[in-house]
Amino acid sequence: MRKILVAAMFSAAFSLCRAQDIKLLQPDTQGGKTLMKAFWDRKSDREYSEKTLTDKDLSNLVWAATGINRKDSGKRTNPTAMNLQEIMLYVFNDKAVYLYDAKKHTLVKKADGDHRNLIAGRQDFASKAPVSLLMVVDMSKYMDDDEHARLMGAVDAGIVSQNINLYCAANNLCTVPRGTMDQNGIRKLLGLTELQIPLINNPVGYPK
Repeated sequence: MRKILVAAMFSAAFSLCRAQDIKLLQPDTQGGKTLMKAFWDRKSDREYSEKTLTDKDLSNLVWAATGINRKDSGKRTNPTAMNLQEIMLYVFNDKAVYLYDAKKHTLVKKADGDHRNLIAGRQDFASKAPVSLLMVVDMSKYMDDDEHARLMGAVDAGIVSQNINLYCAANNLCTVPRGTMDQNGIRKLLGLTELQIPLINNPVGYPK
């Protein structure tokens, strides 16, 4: 009887933990400005409204960054070297930190609390954005951790950032690509390995 009770308690605790994950809305197939208009409107913004991103905008944003757009092959909106898909996308908000699971189109909770200050680093304006997206390059996906592999990882992270920039420009959101952040603090918080490198981030919000 005791074993059954313990198992039930463990199952309930696990379910509660998983319930804190966020199942995102299905991404839109239409909407936003044309691609050319988004290029005209793309700019770096460092001021943001405190308004929380809608579920729709958050769901579309992370999918645009690195979501699956070909279900038969699992390939992404962002090309990567040898299709290694080595870019890990983390979402920071005022409640928690999440890792984007593209296969399930779900935000998986990784840490409680508001840790946007780690993304902001020495630039306080970034901590005021309701959401910050962090691109981490997982170099363990490469056979060799050499200079060329690291350059390719940086290129791939830049592509994800550009996807974010263009989604924001097309949907009246504000963002700016940044390299500034507290890398050591982020590594400790997320339990990253030496081969998982926080490389670039995009604070995102509505116009102030």
